[in-house]
Amino acid sequence: MGDAGFTLDERLEKSSYLILRRGGIQIRHADDSRFPWVLLIPEQAQASELHDLDKELRRDIIDLATRLGKVMKEIFEADKVNVAAIGNLVPQLHVHVVARRQDDDAWPAPIWGHVEPEPMDESLREIRIEKL
Repeated sequence: MGDAGFTLDERLEKSSYLILRRGGIQIRHADDSRFPWVLLIPEQAQASELHDLDKELRRDIIDLATRLGKVMKEIFEADKVNVAAIGNLVPQLHVHVVARRQDDDAWPAPIWGHVEPEPMDESLREIRIEKL
């Protein structure tokens, strides 16, 4: 269902794990053991902003971020869920959905740009992906 001209940015590919594809959207878990952190990446070439997406795909990605946020808040016992599409370092459109806790390493600051990621071991990655 994705765009035939779509190629995943190498930085996103190297820093996250594919969970699944759903309706032209890749759902990936960021490789950082400190945070339950999902990336939603629309498989559309040249998309760097939400307004670059057609109405249906934009609705789908926002709906998916909302639903994932609700589930992540519950299963990871989060105090807050952060949702953002920043893209200053990696311009390819990707939406972050992050379950935050008041005792996490970055609280209350944003997680991106805070400190270097701490890669997950295989066991933690499997547990988080299974929960999601």
